[in-house]
Amino acid sequence: MGAMPVQVTVPPEAAGERADKALALHFRELSRARLQEAFARGEVRLRGEPIAKSRRVAAGDVLEIVLPEPPATTVEAVSGKLVVLYEDDDLLVLDKGSGLIVHPGGGTGDDTLVHFALHLTGGKLSRLGGARRPGIVHRLDKETTGALVLAKSDRAYLALTRLFATRGVAKEYLALVAGVPELRSGSVREPIGRNPAMRVKMAVVPEPRGKPAHTDWAVEETFGRRAALVRCWLHTGRTHQIRVHLAHLGHPILGDHTYGGRARPAGAPAAPRVMLHAERLAFPHPADGRPIAVRAPLPADFSALLTQLREETRRDAKAKVVK
Repeated sequence: MGAMPVQVTVPPEAAGERADKALALHFRELSRARLQEAFARGEVRLRGEPIAKSRRVAAGDVLEIVLPEPPATTVEAVSGKLVVLYEDDDLLVLDKGSGLIVHPGGGTGDDTLVHFALHLTGGKLSRLGGARRPGIVHRLDKETTGALVLAKSDRAYLALTRLFATRGVAKEYLALVAGVPELRSGSVREPIGRNPAMRVKMAVVPEPRGKPAHTDWAVEETFGRRAALVRCWLHTGRTHQIRVHLAHLGHPILGDHTYGGRARPAGAPAAPRVMLHAERLAFPHPADGRPIAVRAPLPADFSALLTQLREETRRDAKAKVVK
């Protein structure tokens, strides 16, 4: 791909930010080094004039950036099992399995989703996100299952990163949580940042240390008082957001030892992993704007635990009647 200018309109939430930070919020999966290189080369412009990375921008400002050519990918294509939910020339939507890491990082091998996706597509993934993350516009945790979209074309990468940054992607998750919330639905708007006591964890922390985070939720099914099936709508994309917000409500996700502790709440069943599933993604297609909506079926371990909970709940109900 040749170096082509891309226009980025500064959204209201980035008003008053430095230009480099505003662009980083837009290109969430683009490496910081590539953004800094664009500023150093004078290839970030406002109203036709090159600007410094420290320039403060206003809502509605239109920044024009020429993205430096990405380095050749260092990720090799590797054959592996992937489940395709949707694919065309621009997009690849996969049903990610539990235990599969999305892209290479410290300590990973050649068995990540990216390795397998490169093999599946014959190398046709956008390289705009950098050498180690071809096609990646968002992520799911290692144990989280469900729908994950990758960009095959550069236009899809640019469109999807913009949509994720401006909350233009509808994201629905299902979670099995310990206990049953008192309310049937609600909204959590608590900022999330690094846990000050343990940097590898996230936590609800006050601003400005925490970034705004918004999760809506509703109870879909209850299993006595031991557990509940909760649907979550993610309006922001903070690290571990649903896990942190549900734990903050007092109902951690089953199997989540990081945010729920290793001791199971009374009556809660054992879970093989973090029981969180990205069930649905919906967004306009990067090429023509037509609506794309993809659902990922519940994985076997999630369905099995649901069946167990339903059976235990029926057994408890019968026992009460007998008494």
